[in-house]
Amino acid sequence: MQRRTAIQKSIAAAALAIALPASAQAPAQDYPSKPVRILIAFKSGGAVDIVARTIGQQLQQTLGQPFVIEYKPGAATNIAMKAMIDATPDGHTLMLTANNAAINPELFTPPPFDPEKDFVPVSLVGRVPVVIAAHPSFPASTPGELVKLAKEKPNAISFGSPGNASTPHLAVELFTSSAGIQLRHVPYQGGAQAINDVLGGHIPVVATNALEISPVAKAGTIKVLAALSAQRIPTMPNVPTIAESGFPGFEATVWYGFLAPKGTPQAIVNKLHGAIQKALATQEVQNRMGQVGGTVSPGSVDTFTALLRSERERYGKLIKATGIKPGAD
Repeated sequence: MQRRTAIQKSIAAAALAIALPASAQAPAQDYPSKPVRILIAFKSGGAVDIVARTIGQQLQQTLGQPFVIEYKPGAATNIAMKAMIDATPDGHTLMLTANNAAINPELFTPPPFDPEKDFVPVSLVGRVPVVIAAHPSFPASTPGELVKLAKEKPNAISFGSPGNASTPHLAVELFTSSAGIQLRHVPYQGGAQAINDVLGGHIPVVATNALEISPVAKAGTIKVLAALSAQRIPTMPNVPTIAESGFPGFEATVWYGFLAPKGTPQAIVNKLHGAIQKALATQEVQNRMGQVGGTVSPGSVDTFTALLRSERERYGKLIKATGIKPGAD
């Protein structure tokens, strides 16, 4: 009887061991069971919005549920980040983030979130170069001319950016510091607003990404002084790089990637990652990114995780060197 009981227990244990992997996969098999929210930290019409919609359409086709964009601008992206972190970790709330996911822990005291504890990276999506542009009537048409003008009128020239401590803002601050000039920063809640104010003549200069500036640059209603990329942007072949303009070492790109709340089952993260990689492989997504000066960035979850860590270190050094502080946006 004891031998029989032992055998029964062994069989039960084996059955449980076999069942566990299957049950662990159950969340992924049923996912998504309802519409998925994609939180973005800027208002509609900007670069993050365009990327989120482009990828979201592909995810909907692959996974069979709507991927709905939800806008939560403000507080240098911290409002959207908190909403994502506090959401139920079941894969039905994601955030499409940009460089602020690495910047903000170094910018704010105390840090508004901990990248190691509060969320999980899902997938890197793509990169878009930063550009410096101006109203057509602005007297400077090159970075060199901008420097000369700024030296004649210290702190008199305003430049807009997608937000305080955004990648374009930090890139320009490093540039002005090294060039020995002062520009007055005007932060916005997204690059689209900053561009509109340049078009309306409210500010003369804007630093934003190529994705947002591309339509108005093609229309000739704004002039691009330089691209802060290692190579010229294919859609703007006549725009010189910042290095070609005589200022090497100021390359800057905006990257985009999906995050999920900490605790999201690994099986769901894997399923999402696979669906996003499939979307990035489509000609439609590649063409859409290419049309606005960007490139897709396929890769593993580990690659994205390593990028977040290295970018946090890089921006931390930059913020300490320039003394940038959080401000209203």
